[in-house]
Amino acid sequence: MPRGVRRRAWLLATAAVLALAPLAAPPRDASAQAAGKPFDLDALMALLARRQSGEARFTEERFVTGFDGPLRASGTLAFTAPDRFVRQTLEPRRERMEVAGNQVRLERGGRVRQLSLDAVPELAALIEGLRGTLTGNAALLRRHFDLSLTGAARLWTLTLVPRDAALAQQVRQLQIVGTGGELRTVELSLAGSDRSMMTIEPLAAAR
Repeated sequence: MPRGVRRRAWLLATAAVLALAPLAAPPRDASAQAAGKPFDLDALMALLARRQSGEARFTEERFVTGFDGPLRASGTLAFTAPDRFVRQTLEPRRERMEVAGNQVRLERGGRVRQLSLDAVPELAALIEGLRGTLTGNAALLRRHFDLSLTGAARLWTLTLVPRDAALAQQVRQLQIVGTGGELRTVELSLAGSDRSMMTIEPLAAAR
């Protein structure tokens, strides 16, 4: 696989998992507390900030230049506050990606690769911005993205458009659709036509 194609595929997978930190539903009283108040970015951040950990199943389709059809994958996601993410791919082959702090660890086919986010500045900016979602830090998100929120608490769409020039050369936008404090789909669009669509099923909800 050409290096540029591998990089685009890796960026799609990595950025998507980082966007999926708030995986479980908020306590039931969260919606009640928001009753009668306008649903805006601050209200959404308040819901998402309640996450301390979560697990989910995912299915994903990645559309990458150089491939005839979509790359499909499925597996599990896990998040532990404040900054640890694990993506365990079960199909079509087993892979594991863990992000902890400033380090990324990839395991595939018995091989392990570890790298620092400092080596990929555009991805570091994306991660820093998305971590703002974890903590409900709208100010941090606005530092890296122009934000647009539509809908209501029962069904909302949050669109993040990079403000950083280097990141904007790689990522066009990240669009997250959710209900309450649960994420349902995440669509990542890269510059050009590469994109990914991930559907999420929180395990807590499934049980």
